[in-house]
Amino acid sequence: MNHTVNLLMSQFVTHDVKRFIVSKPSGFSIVPGQGVELAIDRPGLREQGRPFTPTGLATDRVLEFTIKAYPDHAGVTQALHQLEPGAELLMSEPFGTIRYQGPGVFIAGGAGITPFLAILRELARTGEAGGQTLIFSNKTPADVICEKELHHLLGERSILTCTGTAAPGYENRRVGRAFLEEKIKDFKQRFYVCGPPPFMEAVNGALADLGARSESLVFER
Repeated sequence: MNHTVNLLMSQFVTHDVKRFIVSKPSGFSIVPGQGVELAIDRPGLREQGRPFTPTGLATDRVLEFTIKAYPDHAGVTQALHQLEPGAELLMSEPFGTIRYQGPGVFIAGGAGITPFLAILRELARTGEAGGQTLIFSNKTPADVICEKELHHLLGERSILTCTGTAAPGYENRRVGRAFLEEKIKDFKQRFYVCGPPPFMEAVNGALADLGARSESLVFER
């Protein structure tokens, strides 16, 4: 790990997702969409680094992370959620292949929205958010991260679907070939995909079947 940073504050954004504000090392720069590895600087946890994506603006004087806890794993995310302000974290240099390459469709599953939060916030700052579309899949409405902000940024181009619960204002379907064919007219544009591996595999496969070019698919390879 290259840096030691301090947790400044944390707060819940959904029932199992927290927003963490962390000190930013001098000279540290990151491209929106890239990730870093974080570990808690404590015995037994220093070697347990996990990848997370900063979700704030690259120009911010602090770093923001939006992190979901997975209680079943009893691991790093649970420990992060229990940290108090002042706790020290170890952080790597940025890495990753997800970055903005032009207007397109962002397709996210669950916590896979995090690199897209960074990108869409930057596009909003520069006045370029209008040409983007988001398809965001979750289990229930309670799981949707930053829902109001996403609707504010993208309006009707923010399409939310919940696979576990039917509710007004949400689709109640999985993001498969039929869903994509219905919602998207142009498969020659760019597609940004992030989520659990089975989700990404299914979405990328469906996009390819519908005519998307492999070089137009942006995802963590």
